[in-house]
Amino acid sequence: MNNLKQTDAFTRGRDYLHLVQGLALEPGMVDVFENKRDRIPICTWIGENINTVNAQINTYLEVCHECFHPQERRHIQIFAVPIAQSFGIDGVCNILTNPITILVDVGRVAPRDWFGVVIHEYAHAHLGDFGHNEQFASILSHLCLGLGLEPPFWKAGMEATLRSWPYCKSTIDPLEFWIGQPLLCETLRERGIQNSKFKIQNYNPHK
Repeated sequence: MNNLKQTDAFTRGRDYLHLVQGLALEPGMVDVFENKRDRIPICTWIGENINTVNAQINTYLEVCHECFHPQERRHIQIFAVPIAQSFGIDGVCNILTNPITILVDVGRVAPRDWFGVVIHEYAHAHLGDFGHNEQFASILSHLCLGLGLEPPFWKAGMEATLRSWPYCKSTIDPLEFWIGQPLLCETLRERGIQNSKFKIQNYNPHK
């Protein structure tokens, strides 16, 4: 019976990864299937837990939406996924899909920083652009002000700085999470969502 459950979880995880692979900027961004050592535990863990993780980052997405009038909000979908380490990124926004897709590697950053990754990629999605230019800085600053984070203030030559704003602490081994580290959803809600909603209620980004 346990083997059957594990098989079912593996299948769900594998199918999920195939789905998000098709939403990435290029399929090689999701290369779990090439990892012969860890692909079975990764797929199994995803099959058992990905709905909980996605629910958490979707809550962050909704909080970002609250910083804009309903008519200004883009149609955006968001998924957690292990991104190939060769890309060296913790999130990516694919503005070429409909709806726009945000992928977040929640294993690459500390759980308290998941929100920051979502904010950064949301700015790309809202702007509909891959760049880290003055327009991106303006949207990101708007989000940060509304969500209680330090905002960037544009100046020439700061594109490299904007690529990692807000700052997110990297984990030592991104795959540890995907192999089966315990979920910290209650802690995430306390540190992220509750604080963010409080700040949104006390800040009007439309003034």
